[in-house]
Amino acid sequence: MRKEYLLLDKVQGSMIELSGLHHVAFGEIVEIKSEGKDPVVGRIIGIVRDKAVVQVFGESMGISTTNTKVIFEGKPFEIPLSGDILGRVFNGIGRASDKGGPIYADKSYNVNGRPMNPVAREYPRNYVETGIRGIDALMTLIRGQKLPIFSGSGLPHNELAAQIVRQAHTADGDSDFAVVFCGMGLKREVASYFIDNFLEAGVMDKVVMYLNYADDPIMERIIAPKCALTAAEYLAFEEHRHVLVIMTDMTSYGEALREVSSQRSEVPSRKGYPGYLYSDLAAIYERAGMIKGVEGSVTLIPILTMPSDDITHPIPDLTGYITEGQIVLSRDLNSQGIYPPIDVLPSLSRLMKDGIGDDYTRDDHPDVSSQLFASYSRVIEVRALAQIIGEEELPEGDKKLLEFGRRFEEEFIGQDFHDNSSMAATLDKAWELLHVLPEEALERIDPKIKAKYY
Repeated sequence: MRKEYLLLDKVQGSMIELSGLHHVAFGEIVEIKSEGKDPVVGRIIGIVRDKAVVQVFGESMGISTTNTKVIFEGKPFEIPLSGDILGRVFNGIGRASDKGGPIYADKSYNVNGRPMNPVAREYPRNYVETGIRGIDALMTLIRGQKLPIFSGSGLPHNELAAQIVRQAHTADGDSDFAVVFCGMGLKREVASYFIDNFLEAGVMDKVVMYLNYADDPIMERIIAPKCALTAAEYLAFEEHRHVLVIMTDMTSYGEALREVSSQRSEVPSRKGYPGYLYSDLAAIYERAGMIKGVEGSVTLIPILTMPSDDITHPIPDLTGYITEGQIVLSRDLNSQGIYPPIDVLPSLSRLMKDGIGDDYTRDDHPDVSSQLFASYSRVIEVRALAQIIGEEELPEGDKKLLEFGRRFEEEFIGQDFHDNSSMAATLDKAWELLHVLPEEALERIDPKIKAKYY
């Protein structure tokens, strides 16, 4: 039942407080009307007895305690969804921001999601091919997985995200593949870059975008990823599509949480972030997955920029606990002009082992991946030794390793922005580089596999 209140207790930034309320619920949506202003949306984020704190998703300037109506809708934050959302662009609270008009649907969906019974989850198996050799060969993305990209300021994570959206597809080339892109705190030129890139590549008809700009109200950043994941769940479990969700930048989301926490005078935790940061991130990341007996999947790639390249910062640190691996971008490789600058050794995919091999990719994939990791790890050790004694003093085997390391970075990890490498071509390229090493150095490869491919 809708209820209307005319008097506020306090307005503080993007928060308003009311008292004397009856039968309102945590998370309930409200409409806020002020004289001479367009209505804005809010949500209850705190209740103490008959008092409530409402978070405003929009501009709070001009709201006073006496000239404002607050209408309680009696329902949670919902967005209308249908198959028509593909190819559309929405703002951070799920309202159309392109010229296509609003979405008319028979049903609206709670952005907080539907709880997924852990027993009903299906274990991820089949892989998603991105066309990027470093990812497909060494940290394979599995359908239903959550695999974040840890980046830093100035690194090409936006280009990498755009390339993944353009090229990603399921292993069987399933036509029911869709991408949900969520941008939080994006500069307008960056958002335009993504839109133009998708249009140019002809993939916009399978993409739905939720964009919160840097000059939009910061509170919208808290709801944007939930709107995006709600759309992904709808496309996956009701439209039966395989959905890839890309979110950038989760650091902006964390900053918005910290600002809300500060306004509410909550006791801060590490670096001023709220103590519930872990559970809040988990509530987002854990919405990825598959359900037994239901065709469709949600695969999640959150992108976050690590402040000062600090991987122990609370946001990447907690993200690493929740997700199944990470892709780390290297500033050193980027300075050498290598794109994408994927730092192989700290990167991994924990679900990769169950989604590659003879039944999924190719029988040599597990051994080749293991050998590339082992050989490149040895390259790093030899480089450190060469800095001490000089490269000319190294034994011949170590010189071969250095040649392998250079070619591995430049020819395997490095690839053109428009280069879409198939899984077979990626593994063939790996064997080409392994030929730089003597056969006896390939200790991680089964002799039968070696005899077949070397």
